[in-house]
Amino acid sequence: MKCDEIFAALAMLEKERGISQSFMMEKIVQALTTAYKRDHEGVENVVVDVDEGKRELKMFVQKEIVEEVENPAAEISAEEAKAISAKYHVGDTVRFPVKNVDFGRIAAGNGKQVIIQGLREAEHGMIYDEYNSKQHEILTGTVVRVDPRTGNATVRLGTGADASDAVLLLGEQVSGEEYYEGQKLKVYLVEVRRGTRGPQMLISRTHPGLVKRLFELEVPEIFDGTVEIRSIAREAGSRTKMAVWSSDENVDPIGACVGPRGQRVNAIVEELHGEKIDIVPFSEDPAEFVAAALAPADVISVTMSEDGKACRAIVPDDQLSLAIGKEGQNARLAARLTGCKIDIKPASYHEEEAAE
Repeated sequence: MKCDEIFAALAMLEKERGISQSFMMEKIVQALTTAYKRDHEGVENVVVDVDEGKRELKMFVQKEIVEEVENPAAEISAEEAKAISAKYHVGDTVRFPVKNVDFGRIAAGNGKQVIIQGLREAEHGMIYDEYNSKQHEILTGTVVRVDPRTGNATVRLGTGADASDAVLLLGEQVSGEEYYEGQKLKVYLVEVRRGTRGPQMLISRTHPGLVKRLFELEVPEIFDGTVEIRSIAREAGSRTKMAVWSSDENVDPIGACVGPRGQRVNAIVEELHGEKIDIVPFSEDPAEFVAAALAPADVISVTMSEDGKACRAIVPDDQLSLAIGKEGQNARLAARLTGCKIDIKPASYHEEEAAE
């Protein structure tokens, strides 16, 4: 392989796989210098000049000018350097061209592993950049394997040569959902991390962001910013509470999310396999927000603590169990939605307390 063949191969690599010629040339230069130094004991400073215009590679050994030579492979005496050019002084370096270097042999032989590693690094970098820009988005993939031992599901994102695999860990799966090979699945891309074996994509079916993004895709008013999702709390597979708001007085934010005859919210519930979704109005008034968050229960009053981090909500006696919810779920989600610790009491308790 001659120099022009190396340049031609890199040009083809860039065209077919999108790996820049400059990146791969760096790896080839690294391979060339490493191989030459290994084959020539004592040589320390080797450089390769790349002339893309002429499609040429030139190798040089650099030697430091010293008063007394201890390593002839890396040093040259001041006297010898002066004989080459009067401009040289002790401490300078002199470049000696290496002649008759078979760059193709070195690149194809000794440097092969370095070049292969360079290809891997480039491809990993491209995958990382692609998916890093898609963090916190919904991706559609295909389940290609379910590990019977751990329950983890491998999901292939993308198609063809651009496909990448991500693992949907058991802890990121919705309880009750079953996954099988060939299944199309919407997942939420939580994070992309660099790893020794390439980028690692953390995907989830339980993250609240999945519900938020589904509403953005389904509701035009959310997508264009007319309606905002101000807060969301989720217990995946069971129930989600979402607070919405609009600066446009002519827009009903809850109605926009529900859609005509419930079409919009029903489409999302279907995607989430029956997960219940409570949509409540957001309010800057903490007491109003807490009262709304406890829906579907009616709330008589909400009294906030001085620091605004806790409150007491009074509900009708016959609404107490509804306000708390099964196993405390409604109260728990309302607290997470509002960021407020909620103490729920029945009206009779409040009346007894007032009488005392």
